[in-house]
Amino acid sequence: MKNLILIGILIAFFSANAQQLSSPDGKLIMTFALQDGGTPGYSLIYKNKDVIKPSKLGLELKNDKKSLLDDFTIADVKTATFDETWKPVWGEVSKIRNHYNELAVTLNQKETNRKMIIRFRLFDEGLGFRYEFPAQQNLTYFVIKEERTQFAMAGNHTAFWIPGDYDTQEYNYTTSKLSEIRELMKKAITPNASQTPFSPTGVQTALMMKSADGVYINLHEAACINYATMHLNLDDENMVFQSWLTPDANGDKGQMQAPRTSPWRTVMVSDDARDILASKMTYNLNEPSKIENTSWIKPSKYIGVWWEMIAGKSSWSYTNEFPAVQLGVTDFAKAKPNGRHGATTANVKKYIDFAALHGFDAVLVEGWNVGWEDWFGNAKDYVFDFVTPYPDFNVKELNDYAHSKGLKLIMHHETSGSVRNYERHIDTAYKFMKQYGYDAVKSGYVGNILPLGEHHYSQWINNHYLYAVQKAADYQIMVNAHEAVRPTGIARTYPNLIGNESARGTEYQAFGGSKPDHVTILPFTRLIGGPMDYTPGIFEMDLSKLTNGRNKSHVNSTLANQLALYVTMYSPLQMAADLPENFDRFADAFQFIKDVAVDWDDSKYIEAEPGAYITVARKAKTTGKWFLGSVNGYNPRISKVSLNFLDAGKTYIATIYADAGNADYKTNPQAYTITKAVVNSKSKLSQYSVAGGGYAISFEEANKNQIKGLKKL
Repeated sequence: MKNLILIGILIAFFSANAQQLSSPDGKLIMTFALQDGGTPGYSLIYKNKDVIKPSKLGLELKNDKKSLLDDFTIADVKTATFDETWKPVWGEVSKIRNHYNELAVTLNQKETNRKMIIRFRLFDEGLGFRYEFPAQQNLTYFVIKEERTQFAMAGNHTAFWIPGDYDTQEYNYTTSKLSEIRELMKKAITPNASQTPFSPTGVQTALMMKSADGVYINLHEAACINYATMHLNLDDENMVFQSWLTPDANGDKGQMQAPRTSPWRTVMVSDDARDILASKMTYNLNEPSKIENTSWIKPSKYIGVWWEMIAGKSSWSYTNEFPAVQLGVTDFAKAKPNGRHGATTANVKKYIDFAALHGFDAVLVEGWNVGWEDWFGNAKDYVFDFVTPYPDFNVKELNDYAHSKGLKLIMHHETSGSVRNYERHIDTAYKFMKQYGYDAVKSGYVGNILPLGEHHYSQWINNHYLYAVQKAADYQIMVNAHEAVRPTGIARTYPNLIGNESARGTEYQAFGGSKPDHVTILPFTRLIGGPMDYTPGIFEMDLSKLTNGRNKSHVNSTLANQLALYVTMYSPLQMAADLPENFDRFADAFQFIKDVAVDWDDSKYIEAEPGAYITVARKAKTTGKWFLGSVNGYNPRISKVSLNFLDAGKTYIATIYADAGNADYKTNPQAYTITKAVVNSKSKLSQYSVAGGGYAISFEEANKNQIKGLKKL
């Protein structure tokens, strides 16, 4: 009876010429048709359950006699099937299958004789679709007032969301019913250096949801290139999301010239949360790599002079004498040092020594260049030149010292949101990096965007982020962009984009803390579009101990949870973020960070429930060693895991780093145990985790002599 009712609804909604598309495994069915009046629409069903109820498609244009919303007829329909396997430069797996069925519908608008193609690709794990505007006489230059894509939900789902905002994604996640978003929005909006919320029911993608009957749904976008970032605005009476693009300084949401395409709008669906985490659909909807020689792009593990500044132990600035500085005018050679500057030659050498001793690849240094005294909050255009060091930072000496120990330094470019200034200096800055052997840069976009009125996620600023990555590729430089737009799989096309922040990272643990369940949600949301430079590895949770009481923040995580993040929060660029002396205090636990890989041949998502827990096992590239990480949310639990992912016929020693029985993320976060056991692919593990806790395991193949005296699981 339910299916008959559904068919009746679809017939009423859709006019003639309905087109259906099935996923390769047949579990997903997408229907496209024109409503009365020629309005495009679609729906999506998973295993005979509604996922997207009949929803409208189209774009509203500015200052145009007719928008691209209705009055369409179907001019052509093409179908195709595609199946390939490709190898990523770096990633969670060594090869990715790209398999989908495609439907491309060419629409003709009767009054204007304009053409628009809507292309659908249906994978086993979800749907991607986009608008295409071919070259044509009657549609050349046009301005988007708003994209009117709808996602009509089939129920009042549980959602894991952050406020819609044109300038920041650095929020804690809120878990609620869709109907509760409006009442919870004010509490969800917390202060940030730059923020522009736009609606009491606006949220950001990737948006993770779960229906009452156990279907997991994820809404996002892929390949956001030369286009504004999409948010979602909820009609909470009808449970219908509509796309909401980020405007430019004039309030426009897209300057378009045909031929052009929109980003892909994506809907991932499964009744198993692990499928959402394992999906590579977002990457598959992006173009293959445009960089022919990728041998210089190398995943790496690094430490840095960063956490001591974030925590407040040291400072980015060199002096306190100047209320304001001007590049080329202010004479830093005559200034009195403030005594708290972190990026000194002597201090950086200590980090280099520590990194070399423990087998790291690189050291990040922030606050090395002049201008930090008044860099933030002054709408200052010419704030940094990215090449002039402070008097106490010797660029050549430090690079020679790092290289002599087999290390590299990672450059830091904070733009202070002044994208014009960065583009003004970018070639000189990249040449400076190459001169001194830097091959990776961490860029930052803290504060309001300049020119004033622009937003972090508008079309023009998104183009800037990509321009910086493309420029970096010309110089064979890897980019780790912070405060930039959240990724949409573009790292497939430009794999030198080796990391992004673009969410609430570990630094917020020093700004008052993040929720203990935060890291059980991020892989379902922010990481859907690409890896995150989350900067884990904090061992001292009480920051007052680092700062003589100045910073009273507390890291809401156990030490074992911090270790697990190196596996659960995938990134080819992983930082051991804490101070060297804290790693020395817990040297036995630090061993896991030293051992864990950053590039993988295979990944298995073993357990997953958004907001509750994630357990992942990964096989390291080249060494074949396995590592496992499990992070836990608010509720203590016993994780029961089969080790059937291990290579059959081999015996391993499992080193298990876990929460102690009396561990508590608030009062006793450094309580952990380290045990060893003999395991194989038939072994089963039962492991306890406290709230905000977790566990991490390294597996090393062993011979008979090595396993003597060890217990077997």
